[in-house]
Amino acid sequence: MDESIKFFVGLDAHKDSIAVAVCEAGREPSRFVGTLGPDVQGVLKTLRKYGPARQVSVVYEAGPTGYGLHRELTRRGYRCEIIAPSLIPRRAGERIKTDRRDCARLAELSRAGELKAIWVPDEAHEAMRNLWRAREDAVNLRLKVRQQLKAFLLRQDRRYAGKTSWTKMHQRWIADQHFAHPADQIALTEYQLAVQATEERVQRLTAALQQIVQGWRFEPVVAALRALRGIDTVSAIGLVCEVGDISRFGTARQLMGYLGLVPSEHSSGNSVRRGSITKTGNAHARRFEPPRVPWRPVGLSQAATVVA
Repeated sequence: MDESIKFFVGLDAHKDSIAVAVCEAGREPSRFVGTLGPDVQGVLKTLRKYGPARQVSVVYEAGPTGYGLHRELTRRGYRCEIIAPSLIPRRAGERIKTDRRDCARLAELSRAGELKAIWVPDEAHEAMRNLWRAREDAVNLRLKVRQQLKAFLLRQDRRYAGKTSWTKMHQRWIADQHFAHPADQIALTEYQLAVQATEERVQRLTAALQQIVQGWRFEPVVAALRALRGIDTVSAIGLVCEVGDISRFGTARQLMGYLGLVPSEHSSGNSVRRGSITKTGNAHARRFEPPRVPWRPVGLSQAATVVA
């Protein structure tokens, strides 16, 4: 533990409020300070009561509020860490969960050195990841509206005889469908327009990703990943956006743990039982399964050779 730290502050940050607890270095229990508004200025005002920034350590759980609070506190000289909820130790049999208890628990665990901070991307990396996830959302929405259209046709007993859906032939078959009742025809047209809109959205976001990646500091890594069989440009960008700087992982085991690809195990005595992967890591990155990723043979580009 850093001996220069005199106060350990735990925050339970939500959209509309931030609960604050603090404990001093030593063995004294933590104390609840109060509940503040979501404005970072209120947090800074509270932290100033405990002396210089170099003497205060702040922790809070990762959540929907993002990294803004972390960046502002770090900019002001505070040591601030964001903790993954899944990595916070829990007492056996603990059944009561409140904001007051959560922030107090974070402060005490921080003082004990039992918390492991997550990696915080810089603003440029976060922006790239936001664009990537916007495309991911668009792809998921496209899948949803496609399923809705196919379900509508199935309810009307319209069955496509081909093997592969959403080819040009399949789309021509959909366009050739006609119904006796005008309401059904309108419904079909609206489903088709929804599919077309999501397809265009995916194409726009894909083009934006491929353009903005040029000049990004991880562009050489993207180029190197593209040289691997099974990974195209968009998939390489997504992997880098989600994983970030791979060098922060000391071993391949740590990387697999982050991705949630480590097999689960329930063994005792002579009984050894291994199960499926734990799925405890980054779900966005884990969705890249090589058999489902289109590939093509490419040579190493000049940017990729820098990494290689």
